[in-house]
Amino acid sequence: MAYVKNLFDSNFIQYASYVIRDRAIPELVDGLKPVQRRILHTLLEVDDGKFHKVANIVGQCMKYHPHGDASIYSALVVLANKELFIDKQGNFGNMYTGDGASAPRYIECRVRPITRDILYNPKITQYVPSYDGRSDEPVAFRAKLPLVLILGAEGIAVGMSTKILPHNIREVIEAEKACLRGEKFRLYPDFQTGGLLDVSDYEDGLGKIVTRAKMDLSDEKKITITELPFGSTTETLMDSVEKAAKNDKVKIASINDYTADTVNIEIRLPRGVYAKDVVDALYAYTECEQTIYCNLLVIRDNMPVQMTVTDVIKFHAKQLVGVLRDELNVERAELMEKLHLRTLERIFIEERIYKKIEQMKTQEEVNESVKKGFVPFKKELLRAITDDDIDHLLKIPIRRISLYDINKNHEEVEAINRRIKEIDKLLKHLTEYAISWLDGIEKKLDPEKTKRLTTITSIEKVDVKDVVKRDTPLKYDDASGYLGTGVSGGSEMLKITPFDRVMFVRRSGIFSVTEAPDKVFVGPGMFWCGLADKESLSKVLFTIIYRDPETQFVFIKRTKVEGYIMNRDYFFAPDGKEVLHVDTRKNFTFTLHYVKKARIKKLDESFKAQSYAEKGFKAQGIRVTNKEVQSVDIEPPKEAENE
Repeated sequence: MAYVKNLFDSNFIQYASYVIRDRAIPELVDGLKPVQRRILHTLLEVDDGKFHKVANIVGQCMKYHPHGDASIYSALVVLANKELFIDKQGNFGNMYTGDGASAPRYIECRVRPITRDILYNPKITQYVPSYDGRSDEPVAFRAKLPLVLILGAEGIAVGMSTKILPHNIREVIEAEKACLRGEKFRLYPDFQTGGLLDVSDYEDGLGKIVTRAKMDLSDEKKITITELPFGSTTETLMDSVEKAAKNDKVKIASINDYTADTVNIEIRLPRGVYAKDVVDALYAYTECEQTIYCNLLVIRDNMPVQMTVTDVIKFHAKQLVGVLRDELNVERAELMEKLHLRTLERIFIEERIYKKIEQMKTQEEVNESVKKGFVPFKKELLRAITDDDIDHLLKIPIRRISLYDINKNHEEVEAINRRIKEIDKLLKHLTEYAISWLDGIEKKLDPEKTKRLTTITSIEKVDVKDVVKRDTPLKYDDASGYLGTGVSGGSEMLKITPFDRVMFVRRSGIFSVTEAPDKVFVGPGMFWCGLADKESLSKVLFTIIYRDPETQFVFIKRTKVEGYIMNRDYFFAPDGKEVLHVDTRKNFTFTLHYVKKARIKKLDESFKAQSYAEKGFKAQGIRVTNKEVQSVDIEPPKEAENE
């Protein structure tokens, strides 16, 4: 058994780790999930400036992604619709209506040039063998922008989930520049569907947002939805409106979808109903308003870590400086190597070192001859000459030697030296270089396509309880003893909403509080029922008349109910006592009928309830008289009396 347990534990940990790191949660370094990274890697590999069939890209990507073509295709469509890395051609679906993309054989895509600027530099990227060992794929692109904030992400893994909202790329760049300057910054989500957004509880990516549809209310008899809240499509929003209308939560005459390139949902209202009367109900009962909870969870250093938006910007500002430093160092090393080779070529040709190898008969003699030829010029060389250098020189064609242009070589060497000086200067001022790089990438963005679409505003959340009308009859059938909105017979006690709490007092003197009941058994002879909200109960004074079964003495207690636990039974009288009557009138008269005894001449006596003081709920009642009571008569309510 221990072996089986250890086996299950080991396999589960491996599975959980795989799902968390390799499927559901994005990597902080490049902001991508593995399937997205493999798609972009494939597009960069096959890029020739022309469009490729999506089916072809999916097939090529399967070299790296071991989970089948369906997941690759759907991820590619989503990534293409982000309008950042991929140019698309054909029907990639409609993010407003929720319509799906065409089959992969009908649509085409290609990688945008900006992708190389932000992501691609194989010289400083770590690669590992793919799952079958036939190809190499990047562990993570060294991204120069925090794509995890720009693209957003959503994923459910084992025991954890992530919900990262997308942000505007220009605002992200500005935030990163502010971070590099040491200035304060704030960053809020921006959605492709537009809409209204309240970020008062965003809490730097770990709180929640409230998003609403944008409505045109210029016509009081018609509501036009022009922008959608995040996470909704025209189809799901219309379904929610129709469902609310069917349940009599929202009054509409018709709803039609005229969406094409922009959202256009038209809601027409019935006679006597105006737009201002319906808006709050739409926000309360439909997808026109949504609350979205955020959880910025990413993979950092191979572990899932919860971060804030500010943390991500700071990490990427530091990463940008590191990436630019590595790129400059790589370029400098390449230029130094190029400068070394140009120096070798110049000396080799100008000093006619190649003439000395004409009489040599073996490769060793040739190499030795070339090395000796460079001895007098050792100070001009950037490093010691190697066999690879000699091999490079010996491969120079005769045509190039005969047409060798010394001036052209000098110009090239000067250009290389100028660039090396520029690189050295940039390496000393990396922060300024990083800011200028961000300025350059920002200029490449289309201003029209990258402007903010979602309007940040203050939204006062609509409480459903404030919008719903109290118009559902609560009925009580004394014959059957049932109380509720689903009771067919009986009499109407009051009108309630589905969100109300109802208190009822049984014939036994036991009371309970429950959510608006559909049908609950309370027994015949129910004393009272009413709303159980704090305001309503504060106005109700309960008068309880009860009797001690042993002494037959009658007590009266006047009290209010100030607190309760839902669906729990409470007894108005002390344990073991018999409740004779419960009343909610402030003033009434009750008559006690005494047990017949020799010394008692007066067998009936009346009392006024208002003569007794109000007490706390747990207090004992006041004994009305010292005589044994056989029964009680209660003065009936007057017709005009408010109970």
